[in-house]
Amino acid sequence: MAFLADALSRVKPSATIAVTQKARELKAQGRDVIGLGAGEPDFDTPDNIKQAAIDAIKRGETKYAPVSGIQPLREAIAGKFKRENNLDYDWKQTIVGTGGKQILFNAMMATLNPGDEVVIPAPYWVSYPEMVAICGGTATFAETRLEDGFKLTPEALEKAITPKTKWLIMNSPSNPSGAAYTGEELKALADVLLKHPHVWVLTDDMYEHLTYGDFTFRTIAEVEPRLYERTLTMNGVSKAYAMTGWRIGYAAGPIELVKAMDMIQGQQTSGAATMCQWAALEALTGPQDFIPRNKEIFQGRRDLVVSMLNQARGIDCPVPEGAFYVYPSCAGTIGRKAPSGKVIENDADFVSELLEAEGVAVVHGSAFGLGPNFRISYATSEALLEEACNRIQRFTAELR
Repeated sequence: MAFLADALSRVKPSATIAVTQKARELKAQGRDVIGLGAGEPDFDTPDNIKQAAIDAIKRGETKYAPVSGIQPLREAIAGKFKRENNLDYDWKQTIVGTGGKQILFNAMMATLNPGDEVVIPAPYWVSYPEMVAICGGTATFAETRLEDGFKLTPEALEKAITPKTKWLIMNSPSNPSGAAYTGEELKALADVLLKHPHVWVLTDDMYEHLTYGDFTFRTIAEVEPRLYERTLTMNGVSKAYAMTGWRIGYAAGPIELVKAMDMIQGQQTSGAATMCQWAALEALTGPQDFIPRNKEIFQGRRDLVVSMLNQARGIDCPVPEGAFYVYPSCAGTIGRKAPSGKVIENDADFVSELLEAEGVAVVHGSAFGLGPNFRISYATSEALLEEACNRIQRFTAELR
């Protein structure tokens, strides 16, 4: 349609949203479908956080908020970065957005010019390259390998950087792979970045509090303070606090970048919903005891899913360090014939035939830039996960 902007031709719809919608439609038709595409915890928002929003409404906190966020929340964000990440930010270096997506989008909008490149390790969250495209930049991809735990290596990073590179987007723990970088791994990547002072880092730490076993979370500006002045450290309350629908993300970084993002947000949405900001304040400053309890549940689900998928014929599922996703390879199923008679030629075929034959909705890995894999979200009940994995085992056993 000639009326629409040319930029839309560079953008694809979200595959994760599409598979969730497809699962809803099939359920509405009466199909028995287990949807494992959604990236949100199945836990409810803690009561103290909900009460903080109710109290805010009752005392009249229902007017426009400042564009960059209410000051108490911004001060709490600065306190969180100091307390948990050893990062010193003044509250004026922080910004609150309508979810992490707006933070990312505004950072790209504030900095990208035509021809600027953004290095994105693959597999990647589906929205990263689309945001870059909308904002006029060019996404370039640094491929990772299952053998390396889907982690970017210094060699791959060095190869991906060009004189046009403006940003590297890091996501640890990762959506879709669950891979998380140790302090030593981040330091090795930082050593590469120090050789290229024109490259900034946007680190998406949204799954910070969802790491398992004895893994210790670190963020890159903490590991290498010399990157502090060119790092935007992003986080939010969606995942750890089960607040996806509240739409509160936040970040801290160099003051001039934050001011530029504030200017864009002021012409875009203005401040995030005021009562939601007061709820986020309670999330960051109130009791945190539910986080380790939820982590323990997630870790049990992870271990169940990894074990059962590795018993499925043709599936190889590594153990992720964090988030609530697994990213198994389905390479062993390529070339085999599904119950429908169709030959599986790629991961998109695999997930399509799995949905048709067994009613299990997962997301194909090529949507995240690396296949033949697929992503499963284990942010649902253990009973549903066990049933889904039984169906996957049955499906792969029937491939010929």
